[in-house]
Amino acid sequence: MSLPEYPKGRNLLAGKTVIVTAAAGTGIGYATARRCAEEGAAVLLSDLHERRLREAAEKLERETGVRPDYRLCDVTVQAQVDALVASALDSWGRIDVLVNNAGLGGYAKVAEMTDEQWSKVLDVTLHGTFRMTRAVLPHMLARRSGAIVNNASVLGWRAQEGQAHYAAAKAGVMALTRCSAMEVAQSGVRINAVSPSLATHEFLSKVTPAGLLEQLTAREAFGRGAEPWEVANVIVFLASELASYMTGECVAVSSQHP
Repeated sequence: MSLPEYPKGRNLLAGKTVIVTAAAGTGIGYATARRCAEEGAAVLLSDLHERRLREAAEKLERETGVRPDYRLCDVTVQAQVDALVASALDSWGRIDVLVNNAGLGGYAKVAEMTDEQWSKVLDVTLHGTFRMTRAVLPHMLARRSGAIVNNASVLGWRAQEGQAHYAAAKAGVMALTRCSAMEVAQSGVRINAVSPSLATHEFLSKVTPAGLLEQLTAREAFGRGAEPWEVANVIVFLASELASYMTGECVAVSSQHP
């Protein structure tokens, strides 16, 4: 199946301010930052890798004409999370949208998995999402406005060999999304998640066991994985006022069948 046309901006986030974690590289994070900029938002990129982060910011300006702010942030370190949020507030005076994209995968069977492998995936993927959410919520609650979109995965619902740590973390992100959304709904803050199945990018094959990508692609009804920007489109929707009556939802961005 041929790819659809890349979307045109429609000012869905005009005047909004957006933080995107893990926004360097070629995956969903950068695609989301680009789509947000194309929809009229001011964007703050964060990532763990200094060179890639700087290059992502330069690329985003070339592609969109929007000059983003950017700041290093390790979401496993609370002080860096707090500094990222403080930087956004210093620059903009408010945070309208947070996209929690930071996550870490890997392949390990449970019987052979070390504590370090388990803990590292949980710390980045689940605990990092919690830390960022906790850091921005006091500001959003005080303003009685804001949207948070978390990047989960269909593995929060489905089983896959060698992915127990990643699946557990993403299932945790889903539960965090639902529970935190209920806590803040009356204050005008919305929290949702996307759950992609397979989003393809050039580095994916380097971190995926041989043959697995072909197996996963064969399960997709369209015969291909999603382009990262196709997932980003749904993130933009959830961040926008078009999703004003959605909170606590985990939206599958998938054509995968069991």
